[in-house]
Amino acid sequence: MQDSIIQCIEEIEKQILDVEASGQGAGEAVDALGLSCMKLPSVGVIAILDMLKDGITPPDKDIISAMLGICEAQKKFFFALAGLLENSADALAGIDKTASSAFVEETEEAAAKVFEEPPEAVAEAEKPETAKPADKPDKAEQGKARPESKAPSSAISSIRVPTDSLDRVIELVGKLMVTYAVIAQGGTANIAQAASSLRELDNVIGKLQQEVNSIRLVPLKQIFMPMHRLVKSLSQKIGKKIDFQVSGDDLALDKTIVESLNEPLVHLLRNAVDHGLEDSEGRAAAGKPETGTVSLSAWRTGDIAYIQVGDDGRGLDPEKILSKAIEKGLAEADGEYETEEILQFVLQSGFSTAEKITDVSGRGVGMDAVVNAIKVTLDGDVRIESEVGRGATFTIELPLDRSANEGIVDALICRVGGDTFIVPGRDVVEIYMPRMNDVVELPDGRETVDVRGEVHTLLRLADLLDLTPEVEDIEMAQAIVVRVGDYKGAILVDEVLRQQQVVITGFTVPVEQIFDIPILGYGMMGESDALVIDTEEMIRHFQERIAEMARSALT
Repeated sequence: MQDSIIQCIEEIEKQILDVEASGQGAGEAVDALGLSCMKLPSVGVIAILDMLKDGITPPDKDIISAMLGICEAQKKFFFALAGLLENSADALAGIDKTASSAFVEETEEAAAKVFEEPPEAVAEAEKPETAKPADKPDKAEQGKARPESKAPSSAISSIRVPTDSLDRVIELVGKLMVTYAVIAQGGTANIAQAASSLRELDNVIGKLQQEVNSIRLVPLKQIFMPMHRLVKSLSQKIGKKIDFQVSGDDLALDKTIVESLNEPLVHLLRNAVDHGLEDSEGRAAAGKPETGTVSLSAWRTGDIAYIQVGDDGRGLDPEKILSKAIEKGLAEADGEYETEEILQFVLQSGFSTAEKITDVSGRGVGMDAVVNAIKVTLDGDVRIESEVGRGATFTIELPLDRSANEGIVDALICRVGGDTFIVPGRDVVEIYMPRMNDVVELPDGRETVDVRGEVHTLLRLADLLDLTPEVEDIEMAQAIVVRVGDYKGAILVDEVLRQQQVVITGFTVPVEQIFDIPILGYGMMGESDALVIDTEEMIRHFQERIAEMARSALT
């Protein structure tokens, strides 16, 4: 009996080690361990196992070690059942208690975290000492001894770089060294030569930055290709015929953007296949072909990249969504909402219209997980378009420039109340000098300014930061028109000094948790440092301030 148990477990261990060597067959190994047949109340564990089986999460060393640990635990379980261990009854009782205490019902908020954080391997099971032949080394111990890897499975650890790009970088570094040598040797004796060398230095640094940014570009094909296997696997699992169409996978985006897009796209495709498309009977009743269509496309317009997931299924029902939103307290029963506003409710935390929970989607993980990855991590936006009975599309909009939270960015240097501040250039539309008759004060305390026929909210930066402006005459001040999403506003400052590149870094202490001010960090400009204005946070502060004033006026 003991030899039979050991032989069975060793066959599974060999299968797991083959997965580690080839990177293929993870789904079969999960099936061999019996994990596919287990009813797990933890949505996070289900999602990780599904992504492992579908090839979205590659089997790294941590996952292999965890699988080998499960093999060892199963071996102990069978030894206990066969009475081959001392105190087998106590051992089984201990296993039963562990199992009953381990399965805790998971909340929707906790379940959503599986998409907010990189998927990690299931916690490695305890590896107890067991009776085994002395001439057979334990493969589980080999797996246990492997070094731990902390890198997330979805991270892109390497990038293919064309040799000509490396040649250009080396050439630019050489020019940088030569220009530096000219400046260092010339000193201040020849001002004209020093000025010319500085201009050349600035030009070389700019080109070098462009080359480095281009090297970081990764084609979307790297994450689009595994989606074919995902959709095929899901269609076979739920018995739907699907035509999966992919376009634009040759679009190259920054490495960090591509890494962060993986899990949101997995979630959107799961929802499209499971909830979006009808089954064969439903499509026949609706007069549609038996094979449904799911599309994944990408394109670029200007400085914005668009990733779209669509289907020709049942679409989103605004009435059903509004009813659910009212039930959850997200909408007012007597409120009037446009269709676009109603569809946005599905992006709220914990919102789900799924009538039943399946092992594919609708397991408590709401679309807010997608919003967190797109809006918070990538500073993008999600738009929803739907027609009942015709299908729905989810369009992700992403700015192509690097995040203004860190790194080298173009910015405007301005002065307010004797202090210098930095406004990230990515949010700036234009600079305008308002006239007195352009400014209108509204009854609720807000001010608007007419900028070439377009009315914007006027945001006085001095008032928001509790500073005293040096320029009292508004016609002598300057307004920086910024755009955050679909919202535009005009930030009033004393003076815009110049435009230049700055190095933005965050604070070493959690300033945003101590002070509730719209400051992103501080920027280094060479001769001095200055605080960086968070335009999005400033607009939110202003809107909250107006709402508070309105509530005070009512009371």
